[in-house]
Amino acid sequence: MSRNYVALDIETTGLNPEQDEIIEIGAVRYEDGVPTMVYSSLIKPRSMVSSRITEITGITNSMLENERSCEEVLPEFLEFLGTEDIIGHNVRFDYSFLKVHAYKQKRSFDNNAIDTLYLAKKLHPELESRSLGAMCLHYEIINEHAHRAFDDAKACAELYEKMYNKFGGNNQEAFLAKPISYKIKKEESITN
Repeated sequence: MSRNYVALDIETTGLNPEQDEIIEIGAVRYEDGVPTMVYSSLIKPRSMVSSRITEITGITNSMLENERSCEEVLPEFLEFLGTEDIIGHNVRFDYSFLKVHAYKQKRSFDNNAIDTLYLAKKLHPELESRSLGAMCLHYEIINEHAHRAFDDAKACAELYEKMYNKFGGNNQEAFLAKPISYKIKKEESITN
């Protein structure tokens, strides 16, 4: 069971890590279960943010126009992250985007991870929904700005801590960070 970790969340222009872009990264570093450092950055994408993404996240194109690019932000974030275990709600989504974008910048990203969605499904089979919003309601966690990276990362960490405090003694195996396998699709030209 990990007590040193970085809870993280990202917002993106879509659902495909091979094609879509990261527009926000938020993270909270925990040491011995206590928050010690935070990271938050908007990122200017190459393409426009759709009205659907703005509707979900509240992030507009005008908010991003003067922000740094992913090529500038990602190395800084990976340095903040270091080799710590990461925690996220449906963490494979965040991991896949970070992995692809690190690969495009010829950087490595192989941190082990804990998925609070997996924990919620395992520990709360009785609940109808185990979305981050539903779990925050269940555990009375206040997430003032859902679907914004930093707030979701913070809420995810609080969720992890509450589940750990309630179930960690009897389910230590479930709280161990594990490697995530994500295969990046190689870009190949159609002709030689």
